Amino acid sequence: MTRRASVILLFLSFVFVGRTPAGAQFAPKNESGVTLAHIHLIVSDMDAQKQFWTAIMDGKLIDRGPFTMVAFPEVFIVLEKGQPTGPSEGSVLNHFGFGYKDLPAQIARWKELNADVQVNPNGSQGYVFGPEGVRVEFAADPELPRPFRMDHLHMNVPDIPAAQAWYEKNFGGRTGQRKRNSGPGVVECSYFPDTTISFTTAGGRGRGGAAAASVPLLPTKGRGIDHFGFDVTNLSALVKKLQTNGITFDVLPQTIRGTRIMSAFLTDPWGNSIELTENFASAAP
Repeated sequence: MTRRASVILLFLSFVFVGRTPAGAQFAPKNESGVTLAHIHLIVSDMDAQKQFWTAIMDGKLIDRGPFTMVAFPEVFIVLEKGQPTGPSEGSVLNHFGFGYKDLPAQIARWKELNADVQVNPNGSQGYVFGPEGVRVEFAADPELPRPFRMDHLHMNVPDIPAAQAWYEKNFGGRTGQRKRNSGPGVVECSYFPDTTISFTTAGGRGRGGAAAASVPLLPTKGRGIDHFGFDVTNLSALVKKLQTNGITFDVLPQTIRGTRIMSAFLTDPWGNSIELTENFASAAP
């Protein structure tokens, strides 16, 4: 196990022993027993990040051990103190986004707080920018039953159909399309419960974009968005399935000390680091 993986496991033992984090309720798992659980950032200015994710983005702070977690509907943002090798821009995992029931009211609130907000001309999509290259997409979703929720992870890959097929085969992500937040057209994606992984080519031009070959795709490890995590129903069974599919694990499953949480790490063919956990948000001593 790497030193970083050891620290992550130690952190989770601090956070979860004898308690369930408030503020996040994961979406139900899909037929493969998989749901998105967390997005892990490396940050150098912890105070600025806490301010952004709580005061600007309305997350609930959970401060335990060497890391900080911020709870959102359906996902945790994990903040690791460190020096990222670069922002998420330029890596395979470019950004992620939330959907908002009343987006005009949310944009007005951000502007009152002097947040750095860029709104698309159609008024239904844009980005809010945080410290250290943080970029969070937002989109109008008026049918939401709550004020906001996790919406998508956005990946740049050279071969979109191959990426869709890989996530469907290994994690049950349903291959499909969704309407573009920014205007007409569709985005190729893999559907997971209450969220999607959305794919464009490296040039950001969708399937077959001509710029893909000219833009290097950098792996996520060590960058602003270091990895994302799926929580799964049966980690041991899923690991066996993935190994049968030819996947090699960076860190094999281990039980986190003092809890029922198990954790493992792998890297997808395009350089996304992925953590798999079992019982991430409901551990018992």
